[in-house]
Amino acid sequence: MHLSDLPTALLATASILHLTTAQTTYPPSSSKRGLAYVKPDDDAADNAFWTDSSLTWYYNWQATPSSQLSSSSLQFVPMLWGSANSNGFHDTVKSQLDSGKNITHVLGFNEPDGCHGVEGGSCLDAQTAAKIWIREMEPLKELGVKLGAPAVTSAPTGFNWLANWFSACDGQCNPDFIPVHYYGDFQGFASHIGQVNATYGNMTMWVTEWAFPKSKNLEGSQEFFNQSVAFVERVPYIDRYSYFGAFRSSASNVGKNAAMLTQKGQLTDIGAWYLGKAATGNIPKGDAVRTTRFAGSVGLVIAVGLWCVG
Repeated sequence: MHLSDLPTALLATASILHLTTAQTTYPPSSSKRGLAYVKPDDDAADNAFWTDSSLTWYYNWQATPSSQLSSSSLQFVPMLWGSANSNGFHDTVKSQLDSGKNITHVLGFNEPDGCHGVEGGSCLDAQTAAKIWIREMEPLKELGVKLGAPAVTSAPTGFNWLANWFSACDGQCNPDFIPVHYYGDFQGFASHIGQVNATYGNMTMWVTEWAFPKSKNLEGSQEFFNQSVAFVERVPYIDRYSYFGAFRSSASNVGKNAAMLTQKGQLTDIGAWYLGKAATGNIPKGDAVRTTRFAGSVGLVIAVGLWCVG
């Protein structure tokens, strides 16, 4: 985003925050709601929560579906994660279509502006990414598949990377929707969504990763969860969303309180609510939280969010 876009972003943010003020209710199930699937390390029984759920779609940061979810009705969304696995992505998706798989959307590069290994970004320069997209992603439009733009981080580097990428594409990259990642509090989250829409309002949006890693307590995490799910349900240009928390609290890298499962593999309240169930009262314990991912990524957006609410 350029500084000249800031007044527009502020207006968009103010409108969004007004839309969701004090809203913490949402439907038990939704066609928008999906799963950011993380394969469990300790117990395959955890998969039953997702296969038997009302969730409608999932992705797994890979080009091919997870065998663990083969018995579910979840629609799979392939991802072209980065440069290392880019060769043959188009053919892999086409093969799935030819075999009768219901592939309607694909996701682009995962946090290409993230170049610190612990953060999970694909660390890809805009010029190389443009070449790969033109070769592997753009031809999928001819097969009727809708394309998700690269999902950058919420740091200022994300907006800069996307601008450089579109420039490098020279009109040859035409995504249909823009995926968004955010890790921070609700005001910053809503602010960031408003800024992305102000900058790329020609596309609909998917929120494919979000959580509040630095919440001080379980109640704060639950409040954030309820506010943010109500938010993504109500914003009309958000087509799909997937909360980042489908794992045990003992394996969580976004804090134990954000997880959908306890360390023993029981649904937490957040996990139950996301699946349209009643609160369980199960308390998550233990975590492997990482903090470097979030450092420095939310300063501007939180400032804008606080400015809007007063």
